[in-house]
Amino acid sequence: MDRKKLLALTNTSIGIFMAFANYNMIIIALPAIFKGLSFNPTSPDSLGYLIWVILGYMVVTASLVVTFGRISDLKGRARLYTIGFLIFAIASALLASITSTGNLGVMEMIIFRLLQGVGGGLLMVNSTAVLTDYFDRRELGKALGLNQVAGLVGGVAGLIIGGILSIYNWRYIFIFSAVVGIIGTIWSALTLKDIQKPIKRSIDVIGNTLFALGITILLISVTYGLLPYNNQPLGWSNPWVIAGILVSVGVISSFVFIERKVKDPMFDLSLFKNRDFSTSNTANMIASLARQGILLMLLVLLQGIWLPLHGVPYCDTPFWAGIYLIPNVLGFAVFGPISGILSDRYGGKMLTSLGLTISGIGFLLLTLLPYNFNLYEFFAITFIQGAGMGLFTAPNTADMMASVPINKRGAASGMRAALQNTASAFSVVFYFSILISAMTGSLDSSISSALSSYGIHVNASIPASVVIFSALLGYDPLSAFSSSLPHSIAVKIDNPQFFVATIAPSFMSSLRLTLYISAGLLFMSALISAFRESGRVGRLGNNTQGKQETERAIAKGS
Repeated sequence: MDRKKLLALTNTSIGIFMAFANYNMIIIALPAIFKGLSFNPTSPDSLGYLIWVILGYMVVTASLVVTFGRISDLKGRARLYTIGFLIFAIASALLASITSTGNLGVMEMIIFRLLQGVGGGLLMVNSTAVLTDYFDRRELGKALGLNQVAGLVGGVAGLIIGGILSIYNWRYIFIFSAVVGIIGTIWSALTLKDIQKPIKRSIDVIGNTLFALGITILLISVTYGLLPYNNQPLGWSNPWVIAGILVSVGVISSFVFIERKVKDPMFDLSLFKNRDFSTSNTANMIASLARQGILLMLLVLLQGIWLPLHGVPYCDTPFWAGIYLIPNVLGFAVFGPISGILSDRYGGKMLTSLGLTISGIGFLLLTLLPYNFNLYEFFAITFIQGAGMGLFTAPNTADMMASVPINKRGAASGMRAALQNTASAFSVVFYFSILISAMTGSLDSSISSALSSYGIHVNASIPASVVIFSALLGYDPLSAFSSSLPHSIAVKIDNPQFFVATIAPSFMSSLRLTLYISAGLLFMSALISAFRESGRVGRLGNNTQGKQETERAIAKGS
């Protein structure tokens, strides 16, 4: 690997390392952050803030990455990548400097996290495009596979760093992100160059505005569908949620109509005429829909049931849940580079379909586990599931990006990221809606029955969403309720054994349903993936020519 390619790989690896590490550090440190901000996330009135803390970053990246991709094609990918690092570093510094407390402090955190999302969006959309620019089709899969390993190492590092730093001061995790962001900014500014001159075309202002507006309204609406409304466990009957979904559908429909008419569209629908691009994007979107929500469901399983049942205090469950999901990350890390190298030599069709099928089988195997499962069986199955996604991701991304012209790679990467992030957000909302609906009736009746055995006859009413998010954040889900009871009874109620017995049946039923749905989606995605041409190796016919073209472009850009 020559020096210029190595520099491109190190730049993008720093970016993806920071993105994965930052996300896990924040998830691990949320209890410490909320405590430092004097904010109670277990209150029903706090759920709106909590959802925005968790999903706000995803919403802003999903709405802006297509616009960023198109701007990068016009203004230069390396330049926009460096700006992304700088914005991320500034936002991290602002997060570390929050002094307000309560709802105001959390609101400031949400705003600065959205700003972080702007920087993260610029990094996300340009990292893949930069690698595609620097690496020819014979090496792209390997480069993407190594890039994935950097992200997964960042994810594991984030668990450890976040767990350690939050013990001392939650601000240190954002200072860490700011320092890495500054290093990335300087390094990319010094070493990363555009290998092609920015194209001179107009920016589709109307299309950019309509897309960002439509996606933002849609994701906000479905996100608020998770909040209780009018004595209902979910907010899907809320007129504002319904109106928001209808308005977003109208705006997105207008966007599609306009994009078919303008000369230089932001969302180049003509790219979907390419079979590799369309099948790769569709497979990736469905896989994201199948996977993201399940990941959070497994965290609830570990943090709300298995770990407390085995004596781990609730305050420590976020850290250990992350540790226990490392086998899933290892499966991804081991097979990601292998599949990238193999796809460079043999094409990606077989590998992507095989990977999705293996991941789907992993989900089916998880349905066989009881809630008090054998830990090593859980490790083995989650490793298999991660290995399948590792086999899929690098070849799929390589096929997708190698199928588009060089002057549209930024826009193509933005379209990929927008579809993936939107599907991930929908996955979280969809699966949590299933879980909350299933637990609502059984949770209250179980608590009421338990209280009746102590001679207390009350109609217990605890929102299932509060219980789920409390467990996810490392709080005792029943502490607020049990604190109002006599101490002799509260001790019995405020007990992991009681809580597990209360929620386990309905939770496991919901989990198995979502696992069946996800397995079906992954098998569907594997079938779609099998229809690609996957001609990265053979399509050029003359790979030497393609390699020479890329190398000439790199030399010219330097």
